[in-house]
Amino acid sequence: MEKLVAELSEVMDFKDTTDIGDIVLVVAKEPKMLLYAQVTTIERDRTKKDEWWHVGLNMLAIPPQKTTWTLRTSQMTGMEIFTMGGEQRFFKAVDFGIEEVPSTPSPKDKVTRGGLKRIK
Repeated sequence: MEKLVAELSEVMDFKDTTDIGDIVLVVAKEPKMLLYAQVTTIERDRTKKDEWWHVGLNMLAIPPQKTTWTLRTSQMTGMEIFTMGGEQRFFKAVDFGIEEVPSTPSPKDKVTRGGLKRIK
């Protein structure tokens, strides 16, 4: 798994953090799995004294699946390869280099085929 993660790090840009809305790469050794998921929620697990988080995911697979994984900060930020059910997993947010776009255009914005344009 370490070799695969090193190879992936050479060809992909990853973020150092994981936030709601991020697309994460999920890698599993058994069953062999390499897929993307969208983070839908991150909530502190208050039943544990250490930093554990309930991470809600939409697995972007066929068929799409919703699930929640409970992970430590180092696991959900790709700093640690971890096990679930005795099998190795890797989880890290992908950096697509996308700038944030306002969620709703202002009344002075006009949507064109080339994107948003500000009306003067």
